[in-house]
Amino acid sequence: MYSKSTKQEVLEAVATLMEKDDSIPVSDMSLQLSLTEGEITFVLPSNMMTAIAGQHAQEILEALPAWGKVTTIVHSCGSIFEYKAPFPKGKVAHGYYNLMGREGELHGHLKLDLVKHIAVVSKPFHKMESHYIGFYDEAGACVFKVYLGRDQKRQLFPEQLDKLAQLKKEFAL
Repeated sequence: MYSKSTKQEVLEAVATLMEKDDSIPVSDMSLQLSLTEGEITFVLPSNMMTAIAGQHAQEILEALPAWGKVTTIVHSCGSIFEYKAPFPKGKVAHGYYNLMGREGELHGHLKLDLVKHIAVVSKPFHKMESHYIGFYDEAGACVFKVYLGRDQKRQLFPEQLDKLAQLKKEFAL
């Protein structure tokens, strides 16, 4: 994953950026350093990032519908697509994990064999507590992220924090 720079060089560059602002988004660091989001994510301090093997992607996705409202994010060509609702159930068919949301819900076809790395990231975002599960390809490109949801007062759902802690305990490398 670290083709342009060594892991140590990336670690030092990320630490320098985070000294200035610990809530700087990984995507912003990625642009500033001309590196993939994965290259940045997987050198975050251990209190901010838990690595999970990509082989667990389907198990994690199958659990997510029970978590309630989350925010699914996909970055594409500088644009950001967000979907705020429960993650849909899915099934494997024709080489994809097919998201089977009802009309008006999230649909899609995920090529799970391309997911090689997963990270649970707990890092401030715009000075607010934030947690997400990021799915990355072999080169470190972010395929998509699922952020924990918030209530109408912008507070994280406590039950999702519990589920995230359990996920980390169960799958951490």
